[in-house]
Amino acid sequence: MAAAAAGSARLVRCGQKDELYRSGLRSGAGAALHGLAGAKKWLEWRKELELLSDVAYFVLTTLSGYQTLGEEYVNIVQVDSTKKRVPSFLRRAIFIALHTVVPYCLEKGLLHLEHELQTESDESRTSPSNPALGLSSRTLIRNWIQKQVGELTEQQKKTVSQIVHVLKQSVPLLHRLHLAVFYISGTFYHLSKRITGITYLHFGGLQGEDQSIQSSYKFLGIISLFHLLLTIGVQMYSFKQKQRARQEWKLHRNLAHQKNTTKEQTTGRHSRCTLCLEERRHTTATPCGHLFCWECITAWCNTRTECPLCREKFHPQKLIYLRHYQL
Repeated sequence: MAAAAAGSARLVRCGQKDELYRSGLRSGAGAALHGLAGAKKWLEWRKELELLSDVAYFVLTTLSGYQTLGEEYVNIVQVDSTKKRVPSFLRRAIFIALHTVVPYCLEKGLLHLEHELQTESDESRTSPSNPALGLSSRTLIRNWIQKQVGELTEQQKKTVSQIVHVLKQSVPLLHRLHLAVFYISGTFYHLSKRITGITYLHFGGLQGEDQSIQSSYKFLGIISLFHLLLTIGVQMYSFKQKQRARQEWKLHRNLAHQKNTTKEQTTGRHSRCTLCLEERRHTTATPCGHLFCWECITAWCNTRTECPLCREKFHPQKLIYLRHYQL
């Protein structure tokens, strides 16, 4: 049977199909944990559960030597850079690590580093049960980061904070650049496969079918590159304004927290968030009137667009941050 390099259209359909099945697996695992352990544990372990679901999907398919459901859907097979052999076990393992574990560690590392830099100046704002950080990563990643941050000077901390902000902005731009290059070249839909040199061969069907729309993908890639350059220009122009706004918001948050702490100490009244079951911080109201921590309700809305208490549907844009809330 004749084999040819898989075109852009097949790679896109393969990626979309795999993402559909992975999303279903993550959703099912999250629903099971939410039902068994409750909302608090689900918020704490949500990222780790998504990571385990993705790793399990690729271990049972790619690492085991089988096609993924997306690859089977479009009838393509993984090959190494020579296009004559199936990728070795080590190459496939590296691909899975780059595709799942490395993005998770990078995201958690930047999140913990940014959190430590922000809380270093005010120890009262450190929260050992922040659901956005995750329990396992607190015990593994944060301890090392906390030790390293503690040895930095104030100027070094300011510089590192700016570097973290730039990295958080650069990672999505890198993915957009890679996607634009894929549209133009027609190979390596995922950055992890470009690094490991894993390509695809298509067996059967009309070989000219994919090439007939390759020019359209090239045009899309050129437009994507142009849009990326515009985005970079705008971000460079507004970088200083964003930094100033972040500093003003940080100052306002510190003042609001100090006022709330003082009032609670004098009145003895404590308001608790029903998601994390702890003292509510940065009170945020849903359209139905229920109050939660800003971090808790925004993390909840990433996967469920409904109130955790009354189940009323709403858009995350409808959340209201109560700046001068006194309780």
